[in-house]
Amino acid sequence: MASWEDVSRIALALPETTEGTSHGQRAWKVKTKGFVWERPLRRGDLEALGDAAPDGPVLGVRVADVGVKAALIADNPDVYFTTPHFDGYPAVLVRLDRIGVTELAELAEEAWLTRAPKRLAQGFLADRD
Repeated sequence: MASWEDVSRIALALPETTEGTSHGQRAWKVKTKGFVWERPLRRGDLEALGDAAPDGPVLGVRVADVGVKAALIADNPDVYFTTPHFDGYPAVLVRLDRIGVTELAELAEEAWLTRAPKRLAQGFLADRD
């Protein structure tokens, strides 16, 4: 299963990504736009989730739209979830200790593509082919 070291290594391998902090937590950005971040659960999250609240590390990940978010949660609710704080927002929460490194890499890359400037994303995709 994935670790914070995996998140950092994967994110920083993507072009023009930097690691910093946001709201006191680790966050990875392309240019100035965050795409993955450490997201500990807050009191409101814990109250909303009740017994379903995970006790391990939680990663926030930007997704293309709320449809993608819903699909991830529906396909694998043991890994992906959300809280009312993220209602209507294109981001999903990930139980880091339940996602494989390969799946994490794919998720981070897709998140990066949603936030990267168009030319940078196009160049990245062209270089992969």
